[in-house]
Amino acid sequence: MKRALIVLLCAVVAVSAWAAPGKVVVYTAHEESIINALVPMFEKETGIKVDYVKLASGDVIKRAKAEAGNPQADVIWSIGGEQLEAENQILAAYTPKDWNKIDPVYKVGTNWLPYTGIMNVFIVNTKMLKPEQYPHSWTDLTDSRFKKLVSSARADKSGSSYMQLANVISIYGDKGWEIYKGIMKNMIISSSSGAVPKFVNDGEQAVGITLEDNAFRYVSGGGPVAIIYPKDGTVAAPDGIALLKGAPNAENGKKFIDWCLSKPVQEYLVDAMARRPVRTDCKDPAGLPAISTIKTIPYDFGWAAANKTAFIKKFTDIAMDLGL
Repeated sequence: MKRALIVLLCAVVAVSAWAAPGKVVVYTAHEESIINALVPMFEKETGIKVDYVKLASGDVIKRAKAEAGNPQADVIWSIGGEQLEAENQILAAYTPKDWNKIDPVYKVGTNWLPYTGIMNVFIVNTKMLKPEQYPHSWTDLTDSRFKKLVSSARADKSGSSYMQLANVISIYGDKGWEIYKGIMKNMIISSSSGAVPKFVNDGEQAVGITLEDNAFRYVSGGGPVAIIYPKDGTVAAPDGIALLKGAPNAENGKKFIDWCLSKPVQEYLVDAMARRPVRTDCKDPAGLPAISTIKTIPYDFGWAAANKTAFIKKFTDIAMDLGL
C-alpha cells in the first residue's frame, strides 16, 4: 500500500511539473539566432519558461503528428504554411489578441496563424551577369544561357522550394510543369534552401531561387548580388505559428502566440530577419520595395497541401530523368 502511494505521488508530481503554470513547450524550425534572442525576451517579459525543440520544418510536423494522441508540446513556431495546412486537424483554432491588426492577405490558414510574410525571389550575382542578362520571369530561367547556373534546393526536401514549384503551377497551370522542368534542366541542387543565396553571393552560381529575406541579408551585407522580383508573379504568403490541439499548457501557448504577433516582436523580426510583418501597423524592412509595387499572386495553402504528394512525386520523377 505504501509503495503504491509513493508511485501515485510520483506520478502526480510528474504531471504537475509538466503542466506547470509557468511553462510553454515549443517545436520550431526557426533560426537559432532568432530563438536565442526571442526566448529570453519572452521569459523576461512574461515569467513563463520556454522549453523548445529545434527541428527541420518537416520533422516538426511529423513529431507533432506522431504525438497527436498525447501532445507533448503546446505551440508550433515558424514552419511553412502548407505543412500546417496539410495537418490542420492536429491544431487548435485560436483567435489571437490584435487579430484586427493582421493584414487580411495573410489570413489564409485553417487552425493556424500567420507569423511572418515571405516571398519568392531571384537573387543574381552582379559580377557574373550584366543587368541586361538578369532573369525577370520564371520563364526566363528556362533559357539555355542559364544552364547549370541556377541554384535551388529540392522541392521534395525544402518547404520553401516546394512553394516555388507551386508558385509556377499557380501561374501557368498544367503548362507550369513544362516551365518548371525547363528550370530544373538549368539547376544545380543545393544541400539546403539556406545555402542557395550563399552560392550566388560566392559566385558558384549566377542565379538563385530563394526567399526574399534570405537574399536580402546578402544584399544588405554588401555582397555582389541583387534581388529580382519575377514579373509574372510571386507568392506573398505567411509562414505559420499554431496552438496544438490538446496542448498541456494551452493558456501559456496562447500567451506565447499573442506575444509573437505583437507589434514589438513583429518589428524586431523586420529588423533582424528582413521578413515582411503580418501586421498592418508595422513598416516593411528598410531597403525593400513596398509590397504594393510587386506583382504578387494569392497562394492557396489548401490546394498546395492537397496536391503535395502528387506534385512531389512528379518532381522526383523529373529529377530522376534529369539525373538531379
